[in-house]
Amino acid sequence: MPLAVAALSHAPSFGNVDPGGETFAEINAAIDEVEEFVSAYDPDLVVVFGPDHFNGQLYSLITPWVIGAAAEGVGDYGTTAGKLPVDADAARALHAAVLAEGIDIGRSERMTVDHGIVQPLDFVFGKDFTQPIVPVFVNAIGLPLSPMRRVRLMGEAFGRAARALDRKVLFLASGGISHNPPIPRWDGAPGTVQERLIAYAPTPEERHEREQMIVRGIQAIADGKAPSDPLNEEWDKLVLDTFRSGDLTPADGWENGWFVAEGGSAAHEMRSWIAAYAALSTAGPYRFAVDRYWAVEKWGAGFAVQAAVTA
Repeated sequence: MPLAVAALSHAPSFGNVDPGGETFAEINAAIDEVEEFVSAYDPDLVVVFGPDHFNGQLYSLITPWVIGAAAEGVGDYGTTAGKLPVDADAARALHAAVLAEGIDIGRSERMTVDHGIVQPLDFVFGKDFTQPIVPVFVNAIGLPLSPMRRVRLMGEAFGRAARALDRKVLFLASGGISHNPPIPRWDGAPGTVQERLIAYAPTPEERHEREQMIVRGIQAIADGKAPSDPLNEEWDKLVLDTFRSGDLTPADGWENGWFVAEGGSAAHEMRSWIAAYAALSTAGPYRFAVDRYWAVEKWGAGFAVQAAVTA
């Protein structure tokens, strides 16, 4: 069976803050190309690698990665909310197979996910999608983080496990490239912030207000009324070129501190892409059907859309 990858940046600013010029139209056109690619590939199962933004995965129990056998979306930034169409049997089979490869991965029978996993699913399959999925949380902001080599090995374990299913599997990767949003860190945080990082259960009104505050902050950057660390287009190219090469082993040497220094506070979301392409590489050489990138200054982020399939 072949394997395929669809990899898309996600962003709270998407549809909320105009990036200027033809950029938004171009991004949507590229997403349409990915949608056509996925439709032609016609996967039986979609394994989604994505981060969380302290909405579902919290310091009450933070782990490097978790596979969900059942999941609900919180519905942030207008994404699909409520129970998601998780293939529980496939999730449990993948969990057992990845563990057997020596990768310590948790399993949740009641996972909560946010736009980090759901937004690209909405992009590709539409709101309230019914496509069978298996969500995999990949920790990107809850420090400390595992060495990058472990991410590659985890992805490769998923690739071999997926091939053993004898089903047509699509790996969907979600995450921004260089971007530097404000992210709460445990170390040195006041007690009120630490409590929020342990247990966060806002009312719908509180969640909406927090989202609007973040969107207003991005809009202020776009309007030139607030400062923002610049994105790193050169670093984005280095990371994307690694995926294009088909050889993920250079990622082993990407030290975690360097990743943040070069790519920004949320750059580790690219761990999801590393896992997806590592999984894809287990089936042999692959070719790209979609490969687009934008340095979106008004979003303060690099934004990429890719799709690839084994030859």
